[in-house]
Amino acid sequence: MAEALRTHRVVVVGAGVAGLVSALLLACRGLQVTLVERAEMPGGKMRQVMVDGAAVDSGPTVFTMRWVFDQIFEAAGSSLGEQLRLQPLGVLARHAWGGDTRLDLFADAARSAEAIGEFAGPHEARRFGQFCAQAKRVYDTLEGPYIRSERPTLMSMARDLGPSGLGVLGGLGPFASLWQSLSRHFHDPRLQQLFGRYATYCGSSPFAAPATLMLVAQVEMDGVWAVEGGMLAVAAALADLAQRRGVQLRFGQGCDEVLVRGGRACGVRLAGGECIEADSVVFNGDAAALAQGLLGPQCRPAVPAVPAAGRSLSAMTWSMHARTEGFPLVRHNVFFNSDYASEFKDIFERHRLPREGTVYVCAQDRDDNAQLPHDAGGSQGSRPERLLCLVNAPATGDQTPLDPTEIDTCERTHFALMQRCGLTIDRQPHNTVLTTPAGFHRLFPATGGALYGQASHGWMGPFSRPAAASRVPGLYLAGGSVHPGPGVPMAAMSGRLAAETLMAHLDSTSRSRRVHISGGTSTRSATTDSMR
Repeated sequence: MAEALRTHRVVVVGAGVAGLVSALLLACRGLQVTLVERAEMPGGKMRQVMVDGAAVDSGPTVFTMRWVFDQIFEAAGSSLGEQLRLQPLGVLARHAWGGDTRLDLFADAARSAEAIGEFAGPHEARRFGQFCAQAKRVYDTLEGPYIRSERPTLMSMARDLGPSGLGVLGGLGPFASLWQSLSRHFHDPRLQQLFGRYATYCGSSPFAAPATLMLVAQVEMDGVWAVEGGMLAVAAALADLAQRRGVQLRFGQGCDEVLVRGGRACGVRLAGGECIEADSVVFNGDAAALAQGLLGPQCRPAVPAVPAAGRSLSAMTWSMHARTEGFPLVRHNVFFNSDYASEFKDIFERHRLPREGTVYVCAQDRDDNAQLPHDAGGSQGSRPERLLCLVNAPATGDQTPLDPTEIDTCERTHFALMQRCGLTIDRQPHNTVLTTPAGFHRLFPATGGALYGQASHGWMGPFSRPAAASRVPGLYLAGGSVHPGPGVPMAAMSGRLAAETLMAHLDSTSRSRRVHISGGTSTRSATTDSMR
């Protein structure tokens, strides 16, 4: 077996976080691993955009579930502390509804409850405590049977959960949406709106996503960190360690085709025509690219096709290096509209930009006290700062391009919304880079600009994502479009599941063996406790 591992060749396609994790862990297990990436650097969706001389994080901006990365780096003979510098955030996010109506959520749940009591009254503070308790029960129930398991099904979940776990999920209400569950928890519509945002973390509507997504509340309360050097530093650290563990990294070399011989993946053909033979291939791209034949016709059967109507959210993003005034920005800020339901009807039913949506702003130079670094030249508003503004949008980037008038209207509407909440941004052509759904479609082909794979809508939504083992033998899948879902830690977990599934197949003649990753809750709790 050891000799077979040393000669087993793997090509990983794509250097997003999932591809990097797969490559790193497979190399640590003794396999010969080559990673190919069409971009000139690692990261995938964890991208930075140069704006007016500043590198602005313009993809994922939140680092959570630290235990996932603790385990990955430990498995690679290192530690997270050796590779990255993290700063825990005391303020999870600042929320605004217009004028001076604001609410902060804190890493300390007791502080959040106190703030909610002042914002919406003592009864809502009590309901928040009940909501947090249920979110924790849901997370603890699903972490092992769903997040850390490859190919979860209704049958396997029922078996793994047992009567107590089924009771926890049953307590959410049969087939309840997140919005329905939140409406039972909170009476204040602003709090329903705030916690309904968790559905958008996986590109979905709170009015259609399952109530189980309330577990995101527990994920955030377990800790949110800022990464020194930005989120791209996570990819850089993984790439550096992978290279030191023997992975051959080939940037600037895209894959045009996954080669299939005798019904089994056997290598890749690069854009320049070079073919790399392999015994297994890990694809870290959107699974839709396989279904649409962008990686060759023989890979079409690897995954089911996702109809355009089933795509997750895309976005309009403004990466900026600009001065601000008026609003005390912290690192994560959310500006809410007055009609939450209309935002998701516009996007998912009418397939158009929202007439007025929610705006997320990541102020990447701010601390919990809304201050800019003292060594950077002053206080709020006195110098340009790095900002990412995001508005949800339909994933229609492969259809008729947005009319410039639509784009202009969207910009004016949403920057006016922020201004009504007190925030003025000195946005100029030279200090702003706009990315539309069409731009995201060009970056991530076959997606229409969808940033999270398919939407998690309906009670069967969590079971509809492809698993690590595709329908083509020898071809494995990793990334935010496959199980367990989108987001940096989930994508990293998918990379780990892909590596473990491949190794399980090498150790067994049966592809039916189900992979389950050990660790999780106990590691998570120990890590969280040590940080507080």
